[in-house]
Amino acid sequence: MHVAQWIGYNFFGYKGHHEVVRAMNWTLIMCTKVLGTTHTFTGKEKLKIGEPYIFVSNHQSIFDISPIEWYLNKFHPKFISKIELGKGIPSVSYNLQKGGSVLIDRKDPRQALPQIKKLGDYIEREKRSAVIFPEGTRSRDGKLKPFKDTGIKTLVKYAPSAKIVPITINNSWKLLKNGSFPLTLGVKFRVDVHDPIDPKGMEFEELMNQIRTTIESKLENK
Repeated sequence: MHVAQWIGYNFFGYKGHHEVVRAMNWTLIMCTKVLGTTHTFTGKEKLKIGEPYIFVSNHQSIFDISPIEWYLNKFHPKFISKIELGKGIPSVSYNLQKGGSVLIDRKDPRQALPQIKKLGDYIEREKRSAVIFPEGTRSRDGKLKPFKDTGIKTLVKYAPSAKIVPITINNSWKLLKNGSFPLTLGVKFRVDVHDPIDPKGMEFEELMNQIRTTIESKLENK
């Protein structure tokens, strides 16, 4: 897939690369089917193609990324990822570098904030979407961790026409509850996309509370 991404990007530009990434994410999802994993997706019919969105999701494992990116591919989701993922990982690093996502050093706000601003400007201009995990790290037991608000606040500021879309992920943590090996059999993975929230006119604290409450409303392991 790394080679296919390179060909798609260098010969067919953004569109070619985007199609390869879509196929890659579908393939990764299908690989988990070997374990008896089932996937349920709901809610994207609430969204309009061609409008910018800020997807705000809980985060349970590395297996969250591909389902979100595949299910919401028509909205061109771009991720805020830690800088360590930007090099040395075949396919993953290339996608982050070339696909429109941004890489941040979570220990250095002076580096991170301009990158998030850059993403906000990008989705506002191109009418695409950003994905942010406000917990800042994965939940190993499925329970929602405290939210960090700086990233969301920056995206809202620099993508003023974007609506906030909470996403609830359930059970992806169970795939890795025993560590990287063996992976768990028969996990029922679920992604629920909630109604968009228009942040205009809302106090930021009120917005954050509504996002968290909405995500928790569909969370099985609270």
